[in-house]
Amino acid sequence: MIEVRNLTKHYGDKHAVNNISFTVEDGEILGFLGPNGAGKSTTMNMLTGYISSTSGQALINGVDILEDPIKAKSYIGYLPELPPLYVDMTVKSYLNYVYDLKKCKLPRRAHLNEVMALTKVSDVADRLIKNLSKGYRQRVGLAQALIGNPPVLILDEPTVGMDPRQIQEILSLIKKLGKNHSVILSSHILSEIQATCDRIIIINKGVVAAHDTTDNLSKNISTDHRVIARIEGPREEIIKAIRNIEGIKYVRADMEREAGVYEYEIEAAPDQDIRRDLFDIVTEHHWYLLGLRSAELTLEDVFLKITMGEGIIVPSAEDKKGAKA
Repeated sequence: MIEVRNLTKHYGDKHAVNNISFTVEDGEILGFLGPNGAGKSTTMNMLTGYISSTSGQALINGVDILEDPIKAKSYIGYLPELPPLYVDMTVKSYLNYVYDLKKCKLPRRAHLNEVMALTKVSDVADRLIKNLSKGYRQRVGLAQALIGNPPVLILDEPTVGMDPRQIQEILSLIKKLGKNHSVILSSHILSEIQATCDRIIIINKGVVAAHDTTDNLSKNISTDHRVIARIEGPREEIIKAIRNIEGIKYVRADMEREAGVYEYEIEAAPDQDIRRDLFDIVTEHHWYLLGLRSAELTLEDVFLKITMGEGIIVPSAEDKKGAKA
C-alpha cells in the first residue's frame, strides 16, 4: 500500500509539488498522468526516496520513506524512465547482481528464471545488454524491478521502445501483477493507462487536478448529453429537423462519409436523452439511421481539458477519506 499525505516539494520559490494526497491500495493499479513540468516525476522520485520532500509524508506499506528509507525501499520495485542497466553485463549476470544488491532471500535460480519468463527475456539471458534493442532493455529493467517480489511497483513509461505485440504482453503482465501488488503506472500513451488502470490521477502545476476512474472523469468534466448519428438523407433538411427536437443545443454535420451519408454531432440539454426522438424524426422522413453512438470524452480529451485549465475534478469524498487515513 502507498499513502501520500500532503506531500510538498519546493525549489526556492518554485512549488514543484504542492500539498498532494492520495492512496494506492493493495491489488490496485493507479495511472499517474501529467504534462511536462507538472510535478509527476518529482512525485515519483519522492515516493522512491530518490529525492526528499520539503514537507508531508510518503508511506510505503506503512513505513515513512524518509524516516526508514532502507526498509521502505525494500518494499518497492522501481522502473525509472531510463532503466538502470549495466550494459556490459549479460542479462543473467545483471539480474544476479540485482538479486544480491537487494539481498533477496527467495531461491535464486528458480526466482530469476521465473522473473525472466514473466518478462520474456529468457531467450536473451546470455546476451550482453548493450546488444539488445530498446524494447528488450525495457523488459530487463522491468525484470530487475520484480526481483524480490516487492509488494509495491512504481513503473515510469514501462513500454517505451516496444512494438505493439510487446506492449500488449507487458500491459497484460502489469494487470496480472496488479492483482497482488500496489502499482503506480506512468505513461504518455493514454490508451495504455485507460486499458490498464483502476483509477487515474492527473497532476498539473504541482497539484492533483483530477482523481477518479476514467468513466467518472469523463462524466464529471462534461455532463452534456452528446451523440454522433450517421444518417443517410438530405444534409440541410436533416440538420433543420434535428434542430426542431426539444432540448437540442446544437447540431453539426461532419464530412460526407459515404454517398449521401453524413455524421451529425448532436448536443442536447444536460441529462436529456434524445435517441428516441431522433429515431422518430428519421423514420418519419424516410431517412436511414446507419449508426448512433455516445460522444463521451476520451481520456485524451479529459487530459487536455484539465491540463489546459478547462476543468478541475476534485477527488471524491471516499478518496479524501482514504488519503487522510
